[in-house]
Amino acid sequence: MDEEIENEGKKKKGGLLVIIIVVLLFILLLGMMGIIAWLISSSSGDENEVKEAPKEEMATNKTPKVKASNQQRGSDFSNIGPMYPLDPFTLNLLSDSGSRYVKCTIQLEQNTELLKPELDKKVAIIRDIIIRTLTAKTFEEISTAKGKERLKDEITGKINEILTDGFIKNVYFTDFVVS
Repeated sequence: MDEEIENEGKKKKGGLLVIIIVVLLFILLLGMMGIIAWLISSSSGDENEVKEAPKEEMATNKTPKVKASNQQRGSDFSNIGPMYPLDPFTLNLLSDSGSRYVKCTIQLEQNTELLKPELDKKVAIIRDIIIRTLTAKTFEEISTAKGKERLKDEITGKINEILTDGFIKNVYFTDFVVS
């Protein structure tokens, strides 16, 4: 009789141990799912920051609001505007050793052909903007696809700040080597 009571006590302790282990595994699983959800939402948040950054710049810009709405870089490949090619750039990147450089060729997509005379007149200013923007970047910032998209957004926004006859819809890198 004492043996039966002792066996029942062991069974209850064993059953309780199994329940505790199952509950702990369930909590661990929920925690992992929460972390994965957080990582997914934070990576999409970075993309939203990139897309919303030009809007913040436009709010501080003193240009009319009608033009500001057109300054965001678009990717409507079915309705490509006229292209404005720039001469190639070979520039040093921001680096401790100074041994990193970028060589690229850029074409600017215009919203209208009427913008070409203004671009011709301001090509030196545009090249200066691009040079200052690129030389302020590190290898790590522009070596990824997301980094190049941010760079395109930044260049587009800065160039559009100086234009009055139209705007740049997009920036295309037709050659891009980083070393």
